[in-house]
Amino acid sequence: MDWGSPQNFIWLWLLPAVWGLFIFSDWRRGLAIRRFGDAALVRRLTLSLDAGRRLFKRSLVLFSVFMIILALCQPHFRKKEITVERKGVDVMILLDVSRSMLAKDIAPTRLDKAKLELETLVEKLGGDRLGIVAFAGDAFIQCPLTTDHNAVKLFISSVNPDLLPVPGTMIGRALQVGIRAFMDEEKEFKAMILLTDGEDQGSDPLTQVKAAKEAGIRIFTIGIGTPSGGTLPSEFERGALKKDTRGNIVVSKLDEPLLKKIAAETGGAYYRASRGEIEIDDLTRRVRQMTQKGFKKDKSFEYEENFQLFLLLALATLLLEMFLSERKEVKA
Repeated sequence: MDWGSPQNFIWLWLLPAVWGLFIFSDWRRGLAIRRFGDAALVRRLTLSLDAGRRLFKRSLVLFSVFMIILALCQPHFRKKEITVERKGVDVMILLDVSRSMLAKDIAPTRLDKAKLELETLVEKLGGDRLGIVAFAGDAFIQCPLTTDHNAVKLFISSVNPDLLPVPGTMIGRALQVGIRAFMDEEKEFKAMILLTDGEDQGSDPLTQVKAAKEAGIRIFTIGIGTPSGGTLPSEFERGALKKDTRGNIVVSKLDEPLLKKIAAETGGAYYRASRGEIEIDDLTRRVRQMTQKGFKKDKSFEYEENFQLFLLLALATLLLEMFLSERKEVKA
């Protein structure tokens, strides 16, 4: 026998508590009789009481309480093994962690905003297999495709510009690594979500976009930043702004035309990150519209609830206790 809620066994303390109430009741009754006075009259009044019947009735009450506690523990006599096929889409998330993502044209920073977007996305893509590719001047798989979304959230929270020592923003390299991260050759059920400011530095991303299209991968892009741009913190002087070799303050701007072209080439869609992450709803809807495959079969057990039997025994026992008398049978 298995128990669905074994923590409810803690209520077994009620059994000695009920028995204690019976003992206390007997003590109070004895005290009242002694106060009554006339011992001969008391014996005559209590002569018809049957101590054995009283003990039996109290045992019935204890048994009823015990049955109710067992019912609360959700007993299962039988269980059967079932196979559940989980369906979803394989989604690789490409996250820009370059230093340009530290710009504050989106508060608090572009990278922090990208994390908020992803946290919302992971919550909504409940049945899908997710993976993460972090990129800057190079790219690597930070989290392989998995259905463990708690692990994905943990990886998202840990990303920062120090993950990759190679500076720059190489979107083409990120797409290349993302394509290789998919585990099978099927030309459907696969999507990439690219979160970046789009400031590519000569990695020829459109060539990799063609490779993604041939592999049946749809790419959705989310622009993190603003077209007017934002300044960057200096890598060498705390509190200072980044400057170029001529001493001019560097301004990083969102490259929307590139991100729109990447998405359009594969039948995806482009979104600009907004306050409240409202674009994630439409993105999730589009991913859901992709044909879903069964990519994982889980074995689980289905239990048959049997608490009703214990409640029935408790009720029957209580009814029996109510109809039984503590008086001796009078012989004619």
